[in-house]
Amino acid sequence: MSKIAVVAGGSAGVGRAVVDMMLDRGWRVAVLARGKERLDEIEAQYGDRVWTRACDVAEWPQVEKAASDLVAHWGKPDVWVNSAMLTVISPFKDMTDAEFRRVTEGTYLGTVNGVRAALQHMERGNVVNVGSALSYRGLPWQSAYVGAKHAVNGFTQSVRSELIRQGRPIEIGLVQLPAVNTPQFDWARNRMDNKPQPAEPIYQPEVAARGVMKAIDDDCREVLVGRAAVQLVFGNMLAPDYFDRMLAENGVEMQRSDQTDWGRGDNLETPLSDYPSRAHGSFDHKAEVQGMAVDADATRKALAIGGAALLFGLGALVGRSAAPSPRRRVARREAPVAVEETGARWGYTDHARETLARHDRAAGH
Repeated sequence: MSKIAVVAGGSAGVGRAVVDMMLDRGWRVAVLARGKERLDEIEAQYGDRVWTRACDVAEWPQVEKAASDLVAHWGKPDVWVNSAMLTVISPFKDMTDAEFRRVTEGTYLGTVNGVRAALQHMERGNVVNVGSALSYRGLPWQSAYVGAKHAVNGFTQSVRSELIRQGRPIEIGLVQLPAVNTPQFDWARNRMDNKPQPAEPIYQPEVAARGVMKAIDDDCREVLVGRAAVQLVFGNMLAPDYFDRMLAENGVEMQRSDQTDWGRGDNLETPLSDYPSRAHGSFDHKAEVQGMAVDADATRKALAIGGAALLFGLGALVGRSAAPSPRRRVARREAPVAVEETGARWGYTDHARETLARHDRAAGH
């Protein structure tokens, strides 16, 4: 029997790329999203290999009902992926309370609701929360989204420890994404004069989807996708003050495209019905089709070992440079009577001079 997977936020962007990849493996996939029109497109394309439900993941009763109906239709899921998100690209001072709450509810509480539903029904398997490298290093003009992704990190860590304590055979993982070419930048609420773009380097959604599949296949605690995510996560650990200044100067401009008119509304309150179900956004010409997906824990260990080896090597070099040269050691052994003179020259104490003399006598010099 094929696996049953749920993808929340699966009608577009990274979620849609994950749906396609799972279906290519022969899995049955349930897709949850707000936009009924895009869900109908997916059903028309894949038929009974998919099960869809229009629901707002920020609303727990809707997610709870969708999960119960899916279990009644197909059975308990083996995998649950939370990929739904919302954002507003705006200075924090200009963002309304309602906008900030909406982004937080859709991005953070949507993930919370997905995990709650998954744990109510799953007996074993994988829950994967799609995060962002911005959860380690925030960009300006993305405060609501960045805050929500930080919250996803902490929430996931807490629940993971609870699952370990309970002994439940469910792995919960995080996949931290770089900038990805998704429809997000076509329909996000935006206060820039220009259309927003992902901050380069940009990756195609399939790169992100491979990171999600790695988390499932390898039971990874955390996966970092793309070299940009690796550099951002570990670079910020070493030099957060540098990133503060650099992003203050360039962070907004990195998100601004050269398009001044793109003629589309936003999806903050309601989905856009005239946008097709697709993974890719409008920046195919800038996006990379290949990118790494690495186990974050293994990468941390490798860097720690490499750092320890570097420190050890530096210590050895410092010690070697500070030690007496072989010629000096030979000269001392050939002329033990010079201990007094040598000690005086190097500033030895009486105790040190006596110690050196005893060492030479014991060695037979």
